Amino acid sequence: MDSKTHWHILNKESILEKLVSSYEGISENEAADRLEKYGKNEIEAEKKEHWIFQLLEQFKSILIVVLIIAAVISLSIGEGLEAIAIIIIVILAGILGFVQEFHAGKAIDSLRKMAAPHSSVIRDGKDSQIPAHELVPGDIILLKTGDKVPADCRILESNNLKTDEAALTGESTPIDKISDQLKIEKAPLGDKINMVYSGTAVSFGRGKAVVVGTGMDTEFGKIAQMLHDTEGRKTPLQNNLDDLGKRLGVFAIIIATLMGLFGIYKGDELLEMFIWRVALAVAVIPEALPAVVTISLALGVKRMVKRKALIRKLPAVETLGSTNIICSDKTGTLTKDEMTVRKIFVAGSEYNVSGSGYSPDGKITTDEGSPNLSDDTALKKLLVMGSLCNDSKLTKKDDKWKILGDPTEGALIVAAAKANLNVDELQKKFQREDEIPFSSETKRMSTIHRGENSYFAVSKGAPEIIIESCSHHFTENGVEEISDEDKKRIYEVADSFGKEALRLLAIGFKEFDENYDINSLERGLTFLGFFGMIDPPREEAKEAIQKCESAGIKPIMITGDHKVTAIAVAKELGILKEGNALEGSELEDINDEEFERIVDKTEVFARISPSHKMKIVEALMHRGNIVAMTGDGVNDAPSLKKSDIGIAMGIKGTDVSREAADMILTDDNFASIVSAVEEGRSIFENIRKYLVYLLGGNMGTVIGLVFALFWGLPIPLIAVQILFINFIMDGIIAITLSVEPPEPDIMKVKPRNVKEGILNKPALVLITATSLWTAFATILIYVVVLNNGFDQRHAMTMYFAALIFARLANSFNCRSLMDTSFHLGFFSNKPLILGNLVTIGLTLTVIYIGFLNQPFHTVNLSVENWIIIIAGWFFVIICGEIYKTVQKSILAKSGERI
Repeated sequence: MDSKTHWHILNKESILEKLVSSYEGISENEAADRLEKYGKNEIEAEKKEHWIFQLLEQFKSILIVVLIIAAVISLSIGEGLEAIAIIIIVILAGILGFVQEFHAGKAIDSLRKMAAPHSSVIRDGKDSQIPAHELVPGDIILLKTGDKVPADCRILESNNLKTDEAALTGESTPIDKISDQLKIEKAPLGDKINMVYSGTAVSFGRGKAVVVGTGMDTEFGKIAQMLHDTEGRKTPLQNNLDDLGKRLGVFAIIIATLMGLFGIYKGDELLEMFIWRVALAVAVIPEALPAVVTISLALGVKRMVKRKALIRKLPAVETLGSTNIICSDKTGTLTKDEMTVRKIFVAGSEYNVSGSGYSPDGKITTDEGSPNLSDDTALKKLLVMGSLCNDSKLTKKDDKWKILGDPTEGALIVAAAKANLNVDELQKKFQREDEIPFSSETKRMSTIHRGENSYFAVSKGAPEIIIESCSHHFTENGVEEISDEDKKRIYEVADSFGKEALRLLAIGFKEFDENYDINSLERGLTFLGFFGMIDPPREEAKEAIQKCESAGIKPIMITGDHKVTAIAVAKELGILKEGNALEGSELEDINDEEFERIVDKTEVFARISPSHKMKIVEALMHRGNIVAMTGDGVNDAPSLKKSDIGIAMGIKGTDVSREAADMILTDDNFASIVSAVEEGRSIFENIRKYLVYLLGGNMGTVIGLVFALFWGLPIPLIAVQILFINFIMDGIIAITLSVEPPEPDIMKVKPRNVKEGILNKPALVLITATSLWTAFATILIYVVVLNNGFDQRHAMTMYFAALIFARLANSFNCRSLMDTSFHLGFFSNKPLILGNLVTIGLTLTVIYIGFLNQPFHTVNLSVENWIIIIAGWFFVIICGEIYKTVQKSILAKSGERI
């Protein structure tokens, strides 16, 4: 079928002619031919890679390959414990990645589940039920309340037909459907009100429609295709670690080879130098890095659950920390998704209504203060009438106010409660006798009630509908005839409310005796007034947006709502300040090159379709931004998958959006995204701290060994000592650094530049400085001991212990790369304290347990020896604290951090 045909602008006759169909439907034979031509009406299943290949894919990381080589070499020289530790780390990291990927990518499966199982169809002039996958273009289908729409269709007949399209377009309320042709060719999906779409649901009424698109030619099919075509990309951390793995692998081989060759040149034994060289190469590589990354991410995930965010893919946690743009939906995420009356117009006066959402806490006021309802009969009458022409109920459950029924009607109930009116008593007092339900033709609802001495009818609907049905209006002087001038003034007030993005609902009434004609009740009404309501912004969203500003993160609103409403809410939240606001129809006329120039200056996008969202995400990412995108509907799935971080809604989100996302908000709240960003930043900081700590210590060891080798001193460490230090420092101590809690000022600096890598210039300078003072302290002790008559084995033991204690000192220095340990609280990281004690215990074991002295080449040390070693520990601590104090004052001037 021609998917480019604009079915909504064609009349019914042209559509049936183009599809070679009629109101009697097509024949069974013709249906069979078309099924052969167009294929089944179903979403194509995604081809899946075998799980074996998915598992093997996890071990292609450069760092993992280097670690496997290191493990093989360790095993070959008899260091089985070291080799086993490395292999366990590699296998666990690979399995974890495999499990994540195996459960990901189910978005298309969820999309397939949304298809209708059966459909009512007319063929050969007869009604019948067929499997929905057998539908073809040209089929005439029948729709009724509760049906799932089985294909994309153009409506031929509508009897109060309404469909719920929230999953597809993001519209939170059911859409009234008509059968008339429309005029705007490039209308947004949500504005094509003479079309119904596969996967949506009929919420009211009934209708007849002709199928115009099936399978992959439906809007759902197009989304499935986008999902299939959209490839996820590596996170900044994954790219950083791959690059780091390559560099460290090359560096380890070069430094170990050079030192080994120099040792051989000096006359050292060939086999001994080979083993020593391999041990040194293994020591340079941070083999615990995958474990530290995994533990850091897993602990972050645990903390984020408490902050209402569920992580589906572990690397997403860190990517959140790099995010500099958050594209957020409006309804329910930035706003409460609870319609609230903000303003009231009645009898020529305007009233303000305080409070937010469904809570009845709030007041109705004017500039002069709160009105007295016993005196203000017009306001009271409007509130009473709004409560009577109403099917919603206000309830409280688990300390939370909720509306049972239509949210718009619920807003009127809450407004009455704010005026201390008892709605239940009013509805009992003025019992409903009859009603005229809302219809797409009349665009109003009317109810008939028994009053004290007579009957009265209440009508509510759009202002233009109610006003034009009125012959009188309620004024401060009572009921008077309504003139054209009166109507003009009322419309002017309605326009002013509309400019504030308020949705208007007008009320009219009519009194009569018991002998009434129901067909005349909606004419000759008395106009009472109207309510101006809005879905109010969340208070916590306002605070979160301010936090984004201080953190250098730009929030962007992307909504299916109208531009006026989007702008009003964005301004109130503080999102829209100096930037642009664009509609989907405007995006259609902008080419990609021009759009990329203006996308960074645009803060609000309204009336947006799925393809528009993809265009926005791609343009932002192409400009080097790390983009987080929120969404809850099927239409959001491709952009959720495309973005760096896809964030789905846990409460109102569809299965499709949740499967395509990296993170799910359990409270659908924008503030939870900002909390997750904070955790992401903290996790990256902890991984960076680990690398600074480990590489600074490793390089300190290398520098000390190089100094000894070139200065003609005996080599201060043997291979087994190098591997022992490597094991305890890479494992026990490094992992305790990964549990360091977020630093207090982490959300007061701009996001890191992902191009600079995990080790930026300040971090590299700190690694260099750490290695120098570590090497200086340890080699000085070694030289002093040798020059004071001790034998080489005693000097080696002193160097061995001094190096361990110096690196323990660095573990405290690296708890923060800017703040001192004294500022953080020296004992606030209890796992680190425990890790230090365990390391000291193991060190004492290999020094003082007799049978370990020979393999570890150690001797017992005296108290005087330990005083010297502890002095070295203090020296390293003081150097680190002084360096950080100076560094912090320098970086503070530029608003940066390491």
